Amino acid sequence: MTHLSCAQIKGFLLVSARHSERSCCASFRRLPLSFYLCTMKTVFIPIVLLLMCAGCGYVGRRMWLLLPVDNAYKMVVVGLLLATLVCFFFNFIVGLDRFSLPVARVFYEVGGSSIFILLYLAMLFLALDLGRLFGLVPSTFLRHSVPGTLFVFGFIGALFTYGYVHYYHKVRVEIVLPSRKPLPQPSKFVLLSDMHLGYHNTRHDLAKWVDFINAEHPDAVLIAGDIVDFSIQPLLKAGMAAEFRRLNAPVYACLGNHDYYAGEENSERFYREAGIHLLRDTAVAIGKGITLVGRDDRTNTHRKPLNEMMKTVDGTQYTILLDHQPYHLEAAERQHVDFQFSGHTHNGQVWPINWIESAIYEKAYGRLTKGETHYYVSSGIGIWGGKFRIGTQSEYVVLTLQ
Repeated sequence: MTHLSCAQIKGFLLVSARHSERSCCASFRRLPLSFYLCTMKTVFIPIVLLLMCAGCGYVGRRMWLLLPVDNAYKMVVVGLLLATLVCFFFNFIVGLDRFSLPVARVFYEVGGSSIFILLYLAMLFLALDLGRLFGLVPSTFLRHSVPGTLFVFGFIGALFTYGYVHYYHKVRVEIVLPSRKPLPQPSKFVLLSDMHLGYHNTRHDLAKWVDFINAEHPDAVLIAGDIVDFSIQPLLKAGMAAEFRRLNAPVYACLGNHDYYAGEENSERFYREAGIHLLRDTAVAIGKGITLVGRDDRTNTHRKPLNEMMKTVDGTQYTILLDHQPYHLEAAERQHVDFQFSGHTHNGQVWPINWIESAIYEKAYGRLTKGETHYYVSSGIGIWGGKFRIGTQSEYVVLTLQ
């Protein structure tokens, strides 16, 4: 791993502050990949852990006041909240590969689910506290209250039961596009993103996905990154490559940021074993009159600019671009790409995170047209963390070009 000194980092920050956006981006691209991955581990995850600690403190305090039971039973609830922090710590800081597969799955499910359950508990208690301040909720409802306890546990239980069931309902999104370029015959593709296979999305889940993909009889299967969640080990232990080899059509994919978190070399080896054609800043013909371009993920700060990649692409061919993260969508329009497929956002997974993502991305989910370029940003067939979809959907896309 390449190590950066404090002086190097400080120098980069000074350059970022003094130069234009273009020169800033150029400076960032010169940073090693290890800087990006190290930032993920040393900045993002600790921030999430800090927020979880704050959430546990607030929810724990409200639970202590709410529950109409002895302190001994309240300590059990507080202990469960602390256990979720321990599971999160092992999931994303210590790592789960040291455990057996069944134990690792328990840690992942508890730690991943707790993020969203804590979020909704905090929002619910905040709403009740605001209601109390404005005289809409009686104070007795929130202190040693049987009705209050039944309401909180009933609401959260019902909501996450719905979210869990809804996650397993995979929505078929159909897109039919007339080609402005001559095609000898219609072509059909199944498009996927964000499978996040690992400790929670198992071989059993993958087998179901393969079955309904085969039922579509596509000409090819295109995957826009994040096949792997955080580690390649559960995929190897469960023999998931064999499930990919059951697909009755050629499979093409680009890398996503999670494929890098699992180690790009590890991910590449798995792709080869699974029979997946990995496209890293390369283009390939996938039918008469159709060229598929796969970009490396922007996690790799040294990936090729799109305009450089498109120099080798025949402009008379219908061009499909796979780019995991939907940033700088105008680049595809400038290069006259016909269709771009992206993922990464999950559409926030649960409300209200989808609202936040809509403010971050030009298009966080769904269809978009810019000039003569069509885009689709998928919410993904899999999921990261807990298996819940609230206000969003898990999906796969069937694209027909004619």
